Amino acid sequence: MKLPHRRQFLHLDPGCCGAAGELPARTLLKREGNMSWQRRDFLLAMILTAVAAAPAFGQAVMPTVGSADNGKEIAASIPDFSGMWAHGSIPGFEPLASGPTSLVNRSRRTIAQLLGDLAIEWSGAGEPPSADGVSNLLELVGDYTNPILQPWAADVVKKFGEMSLAGVGFPSPRNQCWPAGVPFVFTSGAIQILQQPDKIVILYNYDHQVRHVRLNESHPAKVTPTWYGDSVGHYEGDTLVIDTLGIKVGPYAAVDWYGTPHTQALHVVERYRLIEYEAAKDGWERDAKENWRAQPQPNYRGKYLQLQFTVEDAGAFTTPWTATMTYGRGLGRWAESVCAENIKWFPEKDAAVPRADQPDF
Repeated sequence: MKLPHRRQFLHLDPGCCGAAGELPARTLLKREGNMSWQRRDFLLAMILTAVAAAPAFGQAVMPTVGSADNGKEIAASIPDFSGMWAHGSIPGFEPLASGPTSLVNRSRRTIAQLLGDLAIEWSGAGEPPSADGVSNLLELVGDYTNPILQPWAADVVKKFGEMSLAGVGFPSPRNQCWPAGVPFVFTSGAIQILQQPDKIVILYNYDHQVRHVRLNESHPAKVTPTWYGDSVGHYEGDTLVIDTLGIKVGPYAAVDWYGTPHTQALHVVERYRLIEYEAAKDGWERDAKENWRAQPQPNYRGKYLQLQFTVEDAGAFTTPWTATMTYGRGLGRWAESVCAENIKWFPEKDAAVPRADQPDF
């Protein structure tokens, strides 16, 4: 797709993307003059996604702690999740094919149309896939008819969707530079998992967010709400299970890019496991029906990482719901991404970057 020469080119390292993950985003272009705040924000998101498939700083040492049951399981039996993993799609999760699952976007756009809207030059073979519509990155209209939503939550999603359709952006943890919380933070592109005998540390590429997960411990009797909640984990055979509650409800709290709200009752259970190529294809295919994504490299046959997470919040949802995220290995550089360095979320107004005018304790 060739674009007018008057647009300013922004070059990215074509080696940024993972062998198991995304095709190189060789050239992105930024519109001059009248690009709306929404398009700038989403162009930034595309850039961050492209550079998200980054290398590990180094492989973490294999954990030596045993299972919660007997405490004697040898290190070789514990799966090695350490290193860098990249999820090259936006704006959301991989909805399940059936059952209660995450919201999708009611506003659709073909891949070719999205590339034109975002001024991105297609670098793949042939023409960009365009037969089916995917989530329109420039209009975030969450499906407020999804039966998982409590009526009040559906009203919130509908209101934000109407604002987006009218060209008026609504604030989110991402565009306001606030801690994303769980599960919103899952949409941050690349992650790095550090495994230690007594804890797991997960680093998120977008704005360098960090989570700490204690292994083989219980939640305290009284949990003080924090931005990423209280997370405890354990291994169940080849699966890492993380249980998180006590997630703070901030001024822009949401579980996804559609502004779906949550309450302090939010409870998230994550299940991470390594899967083969054939199993990973299911996640990609579900993802490709909903989200813009760079397609995985077809010849890579190493391990993939799949996160299946379940969200429960009786204050906002009628039932627990589940979605997935399927990651491939990253090969490029871990790019610095500081949200507060780009705080103009629409003309003449800064993002509401968190400020500690007084202690919150």
